Amino acid sequence: MPWRLILTLVIFIIFVIFAAFNLDNRCNISFGFKEFEQVPVFMTVFFSFVVGLICALPMVLHIRKKRENKPAKTGKKKLFEKPAEMEAYEPIEDEQVKIDALSARERFFAKRHKK
Repeated sequence: MPWRLILTLVIFIIFVIFAAFNLDNRCNISFGFKEFEQVPVFMTVFFSFVVGLICALPMVLHIRKKRENKPAKTGKKKLFEKPAEMEAYEPIEDEQVKIDALSARERFFAKRHKK
């Protein structure tokens, strides 16, 4: 919880520094029907940011509402759970398969240790 307060203070300090450096920088803003003259740049940036937040708010609220309406999962599937169709499976006890697997393993690790 305290990290949110610290983050808010840092953002506020950055905004104040930005505003202090741009007090003399001014621009004209035209909306087509109305033109504002000599508006400080930091005000333009600040209001653009606020308008962006307002435009994003419905999307965030929609996603949050969608998550709340989603039914909760009853149980988590185990990572290495054996599927039902594999229950009757019996592995082949073949000596050649074991030899091939061991040789493949040795080749793999031999290549890794050469580098």
